[in-house]
Amino acid sequence: MPFIRRKWTPAAADEWQKEDWFVIILSPLAYIGLTVSIALSMLLRTEGFILLGITTVVIILMHWIIDPKLKTVSEDYEKKQKHYLEDLEKITRWEEFK
Repeated sequence: MPFIRRKWTPAAADEWQKEDWFVIILSPLAYIGLTVSIALSMLLRTEGFILLGITTVVIILMHWIIDPKLKTVSEDYEKKQKHYLEDLEKITRWEEFK
């Protein structure tokens, strides 16, 4: 089993896992790093450009960790929404509800 899970079932993706905790930790670091690095880069400080590169890597890592989980949840929701709308259409047209 890999350290970072990349394949999800809808039920597993809906629960809190260690990947969520990684992103919870990385997210504030990314926002703070982005704010500070842009400010320092605008002042043409070398540290700002280095921090901007590091922050970019953190943001890419954060996206890499959480994106498969979010896509799974979204696909499951879209499938449920489609069935719900089909059933609602049958009800509003007074058709037989299955």
